[in-house]
This record gives sequence, C-alpha cells and structure tokens, in this order.
Amino acid sequence: MSEATSTAVEAPAVPRLKQQYNETIVPELEKEFKYSNPMRVARLEKIVVSMGVGAAARDSKLIEGAIKDLTLITGQKPKVTKAKKSVAQFHLREGQAIGAYVTLRGDRMWEFLDRLLTLALPRIRDFRGISGKQFDGNGNYNFGLTEQSMFHEIDPDEIDHQRGMDITVVTTTKVDVEARVLLKHLGFPFKEN
Repeated sequence: MSEATSTAVEAPAVPRLKQQYNETIVPELEKEFKYSNPMRVARLEKIVVSMGVGAAARDSKLIEGAIKDLTLITGQKPKVTKAKKSVAQFHLREGQAIGAYVTLRGDRMWEFLDRLLTLALPRIRDFRGISGKQFDGNGNYNFGLTEQSMFHEIDPDEIDHQRGMDITVVTTTKVDVEARVLLKHLGFPFKEN
C-alpha cells in the first residue's frame, strides 16, 4: 500500500463548548430535572445576531460597514433586511436596506457562543453581568450589546461607526426556567439580584 492511501483523514475538531455540553452539562441537567430520556434535555437550536442601521436611510454606505462587521464577528455573510413599507417621517422608502442579520447553527454557533462568553463579554467596561429577565416565555433569551468593538475580530482603528447588535439564543425547550439553567451551565454571566 502506498503512503498516500494509508494516511487517515482526521475528523474536524469538536468545538470546546459543544464538547463540554455533551460530556458534563447534559448529565447534570438530566439529574437536575430528573429526566429519564437524555433527548428531553434542553439544547441550543440557533443564535441570531442582528444589527439595525437606522441611519442607513440617509447614508447607504453605513449598511456596508454593518455587513463587514457582522461577517468578521460571526464568520458568516449576513442577510440584509429591507424596509417593508415607506415612512416619510423617517425618510424611509420601501425596499431600502435598514439592517443585517446572521443565523448561526451547528459548530459555527458553538464557536461564536464560546468567543462571546469567554472573550467579548469580559471586555465590556464596568461589566456586572447580563440581565436574567430577558427570556421571551418560550425558552429563548434576547440581549443587546451597545458596540461591536468588544470582539477581537474588529480592529478598533477601523471602526467607522459605533453599532449595537441584538443577540437571540433559541433553545429547544419551551420553559424559561430550563432555558435559564442551560444558559447558566454554559457560562452566561447572569446578574445576581
């Protein structure tokens, strides 16, 4: 057998947070909620990162900066959201680009969440945790960030405009208590009252 055919192809590395979830968090949640079936344990379904650019109604170049920033942060090209109808008071015309969003699933979702929790959130000045009251009643968690500079992928000297973003973490459970416990185990820094 030649050397070329005998080399085995290595499987891609499993994201660190996903591995931790599968090996330690699932058994803990099974024990905590007394599940007999491991498939009942809450899982992350997707993460949606969105950036609204209201000023893009007056300056169309701002949307390009938002797309570039979201691409760098998430590693995926965002979808541009367009205005559904014209509103004269906001100088907005139907079909005009007003924001961008990215839906992350699979390994890319786990890697983004790991970077968010271990690198980005601790870089926020005077950070005291995120609110634990922003669940929507269906097991999903929403929170906002005021600027994009906390991510290491963004060069602070290259920022043309400060942009905030909304992050939605969608779980498979429909109960907020289970979702909160899952996110707490994953490392979300919730504020303690």
